[in-house]
Amino acid sequence: MTLINRIEINPDIMLGKPVVRGTRIPVELILRKLSERASEADFLDAFSQLTPEDIQAAILYAEVMKDMKMKDLSREKFRAIFLFLY
Repeated sequence: MTLINRIEINPDIMLGKPVVRGTRIPVELILRKLSERASEADFLDAFSQLTPEDIQAAILYAEVMKDMKMKDLSREKFRAIFLFLY
């Protein structure tokens, strides 16, 4: 699975917030915990369904969104931009 496919935006899951696919774990939570100095090992222990690649995908998603300065980006546009850049 590519990094882009690890992040899902679905209006029926967590009110459309970006989450790790197959979970209800928002990208926002991952970024917040990392900013609070949680280690990857701590995070993986707390959320056993996550992988290191899921954490990388969350970080990369945030980087792309910040760089593109787009908040209302559809999944298709995000995918196209992400695949073009990476």
